[in-house]
Amino acid sequence: MLNSETIHPDHHHAPRAEGDRPLGEVKKVTEESNGAIRLHYTQGTLDFALYGDDFIQVTLLGTGDSNAVAGTKEVELPAVLPAEYVIDGQKLTLQGNKQVVEIDLQSSWITFGTKDGAFARQSGLSWNAQWKASAYFAKTAASRFYGLGEKAGFLNKAGERYEMWNTDVYSPHVQDIDALYQSIPFVIHADKEGAYGIFLDNPGRTFVDMRSFADSFSFGCAAGALRYYVITGPDLKSVVSRYTQLTGRAPMPPKWSLGYHQSRYSYMDQEEVLTLARTFREKGIPCDAIYLDIHYMESYRVFTFDPIRFPDPKAMMAELKEMGIRIVPIVDPGVKKTASDAVYREGLANDYFCRFIEGELFSGKVWPGESVFPDFSDPAAAAWWGDLHAFYTEIGISGIWNDMNEPSVFDSESKTMDAEVMHNNDGQPRTHGELHNLYGLWMSKATYLGLERLLDGERPFVLTRAGYAGIQKYAAVWTGDNRSYWEHLAQSIPMIMNLGMSGVAFTGADVGGFASHSGGELLARWTQAGALLPYFRNHSELGSIRQEPWAFGAAVEQICREYILLRYRLLPTIYSLFKEANETGVPIVRPLVLEYPNDPFVTNMNDQYMLGTDILLAPVLKPGVACRSVYLPEGQWYDYWTGERLSGGRHVLANAPLETMPIYIRGGAIIVEQGENAQHTTDPAAAAIRHIELYASASSSAETNQKLHYEDDGLTDQYRNGQYMNRELILQETHHSVSFSTRVVHAGLGEQTQAVSLTIHGLRNQLNQVRAWSSDNREIERLESIAVESNAAGTRMTLEFEQWPARIEWT
Repeated sequence: MLNSETIHPDHHHAPRAEGDRPLGEVKKVTEESNGAIRLHYTQGTLDFALYGDDFIQVTLLGTGDSNAVAGTKEVELPAVLPAEYVIDGQKLTLQGNKQVVEIDLQSSWITFGTKDGAFARQSGLSWNAQWKASAYFAKTAASRFYGLGEKAGFLNKAGERYEMWNTDVYSPHVQDIDALYQSIPFVIHADKEGAYGIFLDNPGRTFVDMRSFADSFSFGCAAGALRYYVITGPDLKSVVSRYTQLTGRAPMPPKWSLGYHQSRYSYMDQEEVLTLARTFREKGIPCDAIYLDIHYMESYRVFTFDPIRFPDPKAMMAELKEMGIRIVPIVDPGVKKTASDAVYREGLANDYFCRFIEGELFSGKVWPGESVFPDFSDPAAAAWWGDLHAFYTEIGISGIWNDMNEPSVFDSESKTMDAEVMHNNDGQPRTHGELHNLYGLWMSKATYLGLERLLDGERPFVLTRAGYAGIQKYAAVWTGDNRSYWEHLAQSIPMIMNLGMSGVAFTGADVGGFASHSGGELLARWTQAGALLPYFRNHSELGSIRQEPWAFGAAVEQICREYILLRYRLLPTIYSLFKEANETGVPIVRPLVLEYPNDPFVTNMNDQYMLGTDILLAPVLKPGVACRSVYLPEGQWYDYWTGERLSGGRHVLANAPLETMPIYIRGGAIIVEQGENAQHTTDPAAAAIRHIELYASASSSAETNQKLHYEDDGLTDQYRNGQYMNRELILQETHHSVSFSTRVVHAGLGEQTQAVSLTIHGLRNQLNQVRAWSSDNREIERLESIAVESNAAGTRMTLEFEQWPARIEWT
């Protein structure tokens, strides 16, 4: 508990520490062998390198720093472009294919731009007493800020200041907590002129400050190099896509990881787990995974099963597999420091654990007691750790949950590893203080690559609590130990959207809340919101009341069932969005500003989100609410539940009794659904019939909407070798006709004779003649309309086909 001593004047630090020292005047300019242009100052050097057409790398090195300090070492950059520079008086102009950088040689004020014009102005670089180095960029009252990974608070981060230091924060998760489990020092600046991004590639303690100065925002580091990338826009999507080009994009996940997951700290024994799985199947509630928290282990030691609680885990896995349910066990980095532990003995013998520079092992208390921690930055230690997961894969496990990997240390004053501990860092040793934020990413990478080696072509699934920029390449992320508060439900939406804007597409929050006590209404509303977020897991702590979908009676159970079933129906659309994220880095769940960047009403929209481009969700985030205001952007929209067509560019009052979360579909949308009532992702019902929902835009002018529908086997890595199906789906409208066509872009799954039904919404009543053609261009003479319905929104018609049609026309 904090008291008034917290605000003692001695604890206050001025935004710019006393002794802030600007770089001063440039002494000379040189061209480096790596293609960079180097400015030499009395106190250090400043390097500029142009990568590709869209990345400008700036590196400020202090006296004594090594040019080898490279932050993550995970960045896969385009080639360095040869740059031309010209000095005219006190101005240096640096120019590449597209970028233009102008530097004032006296003040080091910098203008970043392209040949089309300037897009960012840097007003200074400096050393100071509190932070090793800081940079300042211009902002205005119109500036908005997005990204910054996992931070509490609202979507637009203007007026906020954050530190990046991965921290185990059990409580409280409130807006004033500026450091949580993930540190992603990537910020997007947007205003009416456009957008650009800055990625500060330093995994030690850093800050990003959008609060302290009216005319600038700043960022800086406490150790290592101030290395950052300025990423061109001009729009938000371009910035996000280019940032993920820099830091990596997520691989395709196994489809089972996109289903509903159930967890608790803890399901205590084998029989409880099996009873839980049987209950899901008896109640007809879909589920793909059950999680095992620390109580499955013997004395909380990793790579063990408690022989009393879980006497035959292999048999348990086999029975669960028959039900289509997988197990995801927790694995923490702490290894119990005892001679009786085989993992400890082996790691110690091979020098795989973190040590101080003098050679002493670092140890601290976590769940199993006094523990040591693998140095995942050592390639040999990382490979060893990954291979240890054979303990799990040999009994049928292919998903791992990494927790406590900030790393969290209970008895340390800093609650983490000592800053003076050394890391091998692939042969370039650095202190933990310099590399702290990488520890969770290193662990996730070791786990993912280990599973990849062990699973013989099956895709791994890794979930992590801690991470750094680039974590998306190895793991999904959940937002940690939230609470069963309505405020935490509301807070999770902008957190997940900003994680998506920070490259982490596979994200979610613990549905129902982890700590405290949920209730029926909260669980129903949180399940509705979570059902269409990328990662969907219900999780609660040991001391809380139970919150499985049936925990609060039949009415809440039915609501949870319906929305979990909705998730499974929409999995084909969700899966295609994962493929889009895999190829472009654009997130699956998006803030409205990403799709409607010129709409002033959505720049800080926190309580609505988009699933892709077509599905708008407006969850209820407060108790006792039976209706809510929903903002519909420009265009035509359909109420998903009633079929009512609405004009956008306005707020509407949506009916939202407890059983209803407002959902709207954009006019022109093409939504692909799977069969009804699938109980897991490998259920034959999931593939029995595809259903395509078309939503006419009812525009008076010609309009064409298209999307790619992606399919693969959902399990193996063979999609990388071309074993997938990509179909282009096109909805075209004129005043006189509507047509829908499909075209196979890539046929890598062999022959498919999949039945499909198709429903088109919003047909004008005068459009009543229907013609269809098969893939070999033969007209399908017999069309069976299984439903025709007319209402105020127009006519809705459903047709069935034995296989995907090539073209359908309504005239």
